[in-house]
Amino acid sequence: MGAQRHNEFSNQDVRTADFSGFATAGTYVLSVPALGYSYSFQIQPQVHAPLAAAALKSYYYQRASTALPATYAGVWNRPMGHPDDQVLVHASAASKERPAGTIISSPRGWYDAGDYNKYIVNSGITLSTLLSLYEDFPAYGAQLKAQIPESSNAIPDILDESLWNLRWMLSMQDPHDGGVYHKLTNAKFDGMVMPTECRTPRYVVQKSTAAALDFAAVLAQSSRIFRQFDRQLPGLADSCLRASTRAWEWASAHPAVYYEQEALNKQFQPAIATGTYGDRDVQDEWSWAATELYATTKQDKYYQAIKLLPEGQLPLPSWGQVRALGYYTLARLGSTLPAKAGKDVAKAKKEIQTLADALAVGTDTRAYQTVMGKTARDFTWGSNSNAGNQGIALIQAYQISGNPKYLQYALTNLDYMLGRNALGISFVTGYGTKTPQHPHHRLSEGDKVQAPLPGFLVGGPNPGQQDKCQYPFITADMAYADDVCSYASNEIAINWNAPLVYLAGALEALQGKL
Repeated sequence: MGAQRHNEFSNQDVRTADFSGFATAGTYVLSVPALGYSYSFQIQPQVHAPLAAAALKSYYYQRASTALPATYAGVWNRPMGHPDDQVLVHASAASKERPAGTIISSPRGWYDAGDYNKYIVNSGITLSTLLSLYEDFPAYGAQLKAQIPESSNAIPDILDESLWNLRWMLSMQDPHDGGVYHKLTNAKFDGMVMPTECRTPRYVVQKSTAAALDFAAVLAQSSRIFRQFDRQLPGLADSCLRASTRAWEWASAHPAVYYEQEALNKQFQPAIATGTYGDRDVQDEWSWAATELYATTKQDKYYQAIKLLPEGQLPLPSWGQVRALGYYTLARLGSTLPAKAGKDVAKAKKEIQTLADALAVGTDTRAYQTVMGKTARDFTWGSNSNAGNQGIALIQAYQISGNPKYLQYALTNLDYMLGRNALGISFVTGYGTKTPQHPHHRLSEGDKVQAPLPGFLVGGPNPGQQDKCQYPFITADMAYADDVCSYASNEIAINWNAPLVYLAGALEALQGKL
């Protein structure tokens, strides 16, 4: 039993029990005299394999425009909703070729979060994170099975699932000019009902620079990955690259078209009241898109547009800050790039390790000995995605250095998400003894099934409490409410689940290195 440590946020005193030397597989509980028994826990090989598969399958449950039969969805089966084959061009997105009210078809895609809308900006980082797991660990990605309808084909499940969203993204590009609509959405959020009960019109809204660049980045990455599957998917890699370059060209001609919903609502009707994903600083999107296009095409014009930050300034990825994704690509594919990129590859690798080292500082002496929770700033809206993205940065540092300390630190954050936290709960639905039961998730709330859909990472502690719900605790690391009303702490989102898929999958792929 470890020494007693004090948690500065929740004011808890805790000790660590270390079972790393205990190798006999089984299910155990820890008994502490005068205190009681722990939750049960397992010791076994590949202990996170079911979690990785379930986290990936969460995207199947989020599919729009298709029925989910019981064969694959079990008790969470549902009929098709949101066919999205009769989507209206909103007045904010009108053009000569597509005036307001034009009907287009834009099916498939994943519902973005607890709501039923589909957003290009958030799809960009989400899809890239999933594709990056495959790109970093192709052998593991090839055998990761999620029991989806496509599981029997010759394409890995992680790529099959990615295709469901990728094909939707392709439909969001205006074929006349290459611009990309910012989102496909209702005018207002649906109620807490199932998709088949939703009847309100759906719109594509204004094209934006951020959407075009995120689209260009992930379509360039998709092109080089699906090039390996030309026989199974003839022409797809070429279509992705063509779409990527056209989006880049549109952004180059429209470098400052920002999505500003309140301003648009003063000009156009109907007013739109759904998620904005607005971003007025797109320098990080430019650099990420340039890096992905350069890695795929090796063309100098894209290399010239890559802008790395000064030393020590690399931020952790989020939907609004994607610059690090380009660094990861430089580190991942540096050996395949022209020699002139060598200095940028070296700098990217150095900065990734600098970020990882900064994240890890003090972990061993904190109460829960997790990288997550170094400062109160870790606990924001979607704080669990911070834990996941920190873990990815640490995995990237391991890939560069081969130093297993980075894997150990990455594992602490997966442990955090699964219960090594001040609340003592797993933040993943269906995985753990004490798990979220009432996520802010229309599919889980509207289906009348008692258990929520499994494999979803909820947002996590958020002292901002923007939803004004009742929270049992207010400290930074405990400001969480397992209540459907708590969209600020208990919603799910595709960009939060993607780091969970990556982290659980990468640690399984690298388990022999821990």
